Amino acid sequence: MKTKTAKKTNPKKTASKKAGPKTATTQKAQEPTPKNLDIYGAKPLAWSRVLKQLGSNPQGTFWLATTRPDGRPHVAGIGALWVDGKIYFVSGARTRKSRNLAANPRCAFSVSLTGIDVVLEGRAIRVTDRPTLLRLAKRYAAQGWPARVSGDAFTAEYSAPSAGPPPWNLYVVRPRTAFGVASSDPPGATRWQFASTRASA
Repeated sequence: MKTKTAKKTNPKKTASKKAGPKTATTQKAQEPTPKNLDIYGAKPLAWSRVLKQLGSNPQGTFWLATTRPDGRPHVAGIGALWVDGKIYFVSGARTRKSRNLAANPRCAFSVSLTGIDVVLEGRAIRVTDRPTLLRLAKRYAAQGWPARVSGDAFTAEYSAPSAGPPPWNLYVVRPRTAFGVASSDPPGATRWQFASTRASA
């Protein structure tokens, strides 16, 4: 009588099939690369020090810097939201900052957080997909501004004077580079480079 023999298994193949996703590698890849800019011996600042405050939607004013077509700078205070590692803000199509961004989307934000001053650089892209507009309208409403979606923009009974008349376009900026200078202990100055957006504009 013939007996069935068990098939030999390759332990290397079995182990590779059972191996789950490398979450540690993924999490590490999402962290920006720091460079210490301090000249007095302080250690690099932790990005988490900035991220924690941005995620809680700080009350400090965000200042948006854009460039006019003739090369002159323009700075305006805006209400911004930090969501999923990106900055969202609104602006009327006829405002100076929106016209500047239409010609040159490169921009920078500055904000004074508790114990640290931060600058974030990137490119502004107008958001027109309805799911994102609806999601951000809810976020703004939760912050006290009753925004609602109208077509591919926002409308409301009121907004900041600097936003211009409605409708207001929604923009998103994914930071490419960030700078932080501590204004309280622990001291330091650091530049962070975001790996996923390192390509030059």
